[in-house]
Amino acid sequence: MKFSELGLTEDLLTAIEKHGYVEATPIQEETIPLTLAGKDVIGQAQTGTGKTAAFGLPILEMLDDSKTVQALVVSPTRELAIQTQEELFKLGRDKHARVQAVFGGADIRRQIDGLKRGVNIVVGTPGRLLDHIRRGTIDLSHVRTLVLDEADEMLNMGFLEDIESILKAVPDERQTLLFSATMPAAIKRIGVQFMTNPEHIQIAAKELTTDLVDQYYVRVREPEKFDTLTRILDVQQPALSILFGRTKRRVDELTRGLELRGFQAAGIHGDLTQQKRTQVLKSFKAGEIKILVATDVAARGLDVSGVTHVYNFDIPQESESYVHRIGRTGRAGAHGTSVTFVTNAELDYLKDIEKLTKKRMLALKPYTREEAIAARMKTAVADVDAVVKSIDPDLVSDQVDELLEKYDAKTMAAALLAASANISEMDADFTLTRERPLPNKKFGRGGSRGGGYRGKREGGNGGGGYRGRREGGSGNGGGGYRGKREGSDSERRKSYDRGARTGSGDRSQRGSKPAGRRQFVIRDNKD
Repeated sequence: MKFSELGLTEDLLTAIEKHGYVEATPIQEETIPLTLAGKDVIGQAQTGTGKTAAFGLPILEMLDDSKTVQALVVSPTRELAIQTQEELFKLGRDKHARVQAVFGGADIRRQIDGLKRGVNIVVGTPGRLLDHIRRGTIDLSHVRTLVLDEADEMLNMGFLEDIESILKAVPDERQTLLFSATMPAAIKRIGVQFMTNPEHIQIAAKELTTDLVDQYYVRVREPEKFDTLTRILDVQQPALSILFGRTKRRVDELTRGLELRGFQAAGIHGDLTQQKRTQVLKSFKAGEIKILVATDVAARGLDVSGVTHVYNFDIPQESESYVHRIGRTGRAGAHGTSVTFVTNAELDYLKDIEKLTKKRMLALKPYTREEAIAARMKTAVADVDAVVKSIDPDLVSDQVDELLEKYDAKTMAAALLAASANISEMDADFTLTRERPLPNKKFGRGGSRGGGYRGKREGGNGGGGYRGRREGGSGNGGGGYRGKREGSDSERRKSYDRGARTGSGDRSQRGSKPAGRRQFVIRDNKD
């Protein structure tokens, strides 16, 4: 369906055309008419399906000429808040819409000054929004539309109480739009408690994955994961890749270990300052950093073209998160590659991912040290060849003559190749801190079982199954959130980085339930 068929006015259609959009995505096609009609909507779709325009275009359509805050968008991370603010600003430029982002880690005084000048749409993270609400520096009395974006991630990060406080700070007579990649029970409860007869728009599972990504898994013992990773990186030599770790500590340690072994890597997670995050992403987009190490939360909303590989160093707890991760590659018609590291105790998580994507991953046999050295040497030959072609021998003739008196040409060439390949870096001593294992799917938290054996995979580029010892499973559960959350955005995110939450710690049932917010309409989009 074309945007011109969705009931939008000419100035917005012009902005859409400038953006290069032609046809609405499924989530936009379903959501925009309902939102324009004033309905409450729960939209279930993964990142990258056009959710910002799905809620942004109707909001912009309904703005009046006053300088009041008429729409509030709540985002889980600073990066996503900034990205949403930028897109809404571009789409609303012809309507002269004023959009401001508010988030932790930035000067609150500048944000207060901007709010005083008058804005129509505020996009913010929960913690900083509450700061403004408590200070009385933001007037939400005119809010007509409230958007909860990436609601599942906000729950994972421990923001449930903050979300409830924000919901209570906006007028009862409002439209509420909730967007989430997954639909745990806690989010359904928000729909019942704080929304009025919400319609649930669900994008079919076939929208969740792409045939342009070659998907592999590697069976490996936990203590051998890092060595296996660096050998894969040596052999595959990704042009631009994202490496996912489960926690902030994991991201920091992986980044440090990769740098020790000669890789151009940098990490992003919720504890970085906005200036540092911006700097890292700028370097990554420019290709100055080849490997971006990230948590799921930090990577939400990240859109970088040219990513060739995604590595899941820690398999995600939620299958949908896997889809979001590998969706960072295989874009714009280009092929991508994903590699997921799996211990025997995590095989059930792998099976659940395959069930969701309806695609069997191929087994990738871990590379040997000799294969990694050969790959590094191959690259070194190309690098040395390029240097030889570009250098003027006359500039260093004296030094060359001096070396030739000591060594023959073959020895010097070998030394040059070895220096270029940095073979010594491959063996840099590094040990990762062991993370708490994921909950055992069969027995729940605290259970245990022996790791089931997944049969050897044959065929394709993946080769055979894992070579090496099999290990027994571990069923120790990850810790959930306990106690009241206070402080900065980054402090609240610590819950997520200690172990993804599944909604069991939800407290959304506190307080009374507003009248008239009970019906829950389900609409499945099968197209």
